[in-house]
Amino acid sequence: MKEELIKQACIKAGNYYRDGYNCAESLFLTFMEYTDSKASPELVRLATPFGGGLGHSGCSCGALTGAVLVIGLFKGRITTAESKKIAYELSSEYHNRFKREFGATCCRTLRQMNSISPEIRNCQKIVGQSAGLFMQMLIEKGIVGQ
Repeated sequence: MKEELIKQACIKAGNYYRDGYNCAESLFLTFMEYTDSKASPELVRLATPFGGGLGHSGCSCGALTGAVLVIGLFKGRITTAESKKIAYELSSEYHNRFKREFGATCCRTLRQMNSISPEIRNCQKIVGQSAGLFMQMLIEKGIVGQ
């Protein structure tokens, strides 16, 4: 079951990217269905400016920031009376896992690391793999797949 969820996440995110969604939108859409929130699908708009490393600036990879947006849906807070600790911890942990897996978190650096592949192919690969990595973390933390 867990391996199947990881595989499905990889495929879904890669397909969203292939279909024209940016990296952040692809991660966001892949994981929206796993959240307990009754969030509108229109929330994908929040992920749009994160593509291309924050509006094509080449900074933080959209596959990373898209996942962090999903963490907000799972564990974000609505009022200041609620703790932000778990959302911060999960975001930091995913950041570190992402960096270990890909060697960087910066979009422009990631694109340059694999200069053999065209940009879109490399990004689609990163989007798919990062979705699997994110799903694995969510399963380990008991957030998905229970």
